[in-house]
Amino acid sequence: MDRPPGRLVNIGTHALHITCQGTGSPAVVFDAALGASSVSWILVQPEVARVTRACAYDRAGFGWSEAGPLPRTAGRVATELRELLQRAGIPPPYLLVGHSFGGLVMRVFAARYRSETAGLVLVDPAQPEEWLEPAEHQRQQIDRGVRLCRYGAAAARLGLARVVAGLVRLGALGPARAAVGVISRGGLRREDEAILAPIWKLPPEARRPLARFWTEPKFYEALGSQIASVRQSAQEVASLPDEAYHDLPLTTVSSTAAGSDRLRWQEDWLGAPCTAVTSSRRKADTGFHSTSPPSSSTRSSR
Repeated sequence: MDRPPGRLVNIGTHALHITCQGTGSPAVVFDAALGASSVSWILVQPEVARVTRACAYDRAGFGWSEAGPLPRTAGRVATELRELLQRAGIPPPYLLVGHSFGGLVMRVFAARYRSETAGLVLVDPAQPEEWLEPAEHQRQQIDRGVRLCRYGAAAARLGLARVVAGLVRLGALGPARAAVGVISRGGLRREDEAILAPIWKLPPEARRPLARFWTEPKFYEALGSQIASVRQSAQEVASLPDEAYHDLPLTTVSSTAAGSDRLRWQEDWLGAPCTAVTSSRRKADTGFHSTSPPSSSTRSSR
């Protein structure tokens, strides 16, 4: 799976990778979490492709896509996604699926191009209210993330990131953490290791390209820019007009570990209470959802 599973499409300033499976309409378009890529959907996409066209893409700097202009805000990414879909010959309407940061992108897309959007599915979505005026610990989190990405980009240029990726691929997480600790000058904490952990949640064929992605400067530069501009991205979403989504079909799925503030923001935006969703693989509740369209009266508090 080292070769791109899809194709690179030139959108004018750079080329983006998109891979599609299945046929039908509306096309389901997936956008991944903050530091993730189209590989994240490798288990989901084939299932959706059984009933309609399913397309996963890589934001600029991630996966097989080329680096793009900075800053990497949700608004810029949404504009590039629409250009990608048009140039790739994937006609609307689109059912948009966004995970975490990808949820911000898809909310902007849906509001800007409402006539091209059939529905919106948000998976553990980032809440703009949480980042408009970040608390002190959140500002520290942003600063730390930007700093670690700067170290990562430098390590990638020197070839040190390849050593870490190789250790992770072999399962030698202890030595990998030690190496990263040296590269990051001791700045990496256990909670920052989400960049490493997801590799074990994916099938073996997905691990090789994922590890390779982490050795490229463009990955750290794009990720660092997304983190640094998260307040701008939040503002882009929060400033959307109340009528932007109108009667758009909407579903959200959130972890049961979500905090009370996040669930309250989600309910306010949806205009409906969240109810438990039960996983098909186990009996425990795994999240919350609502299929109600957001109403202007409940979103005006932004």
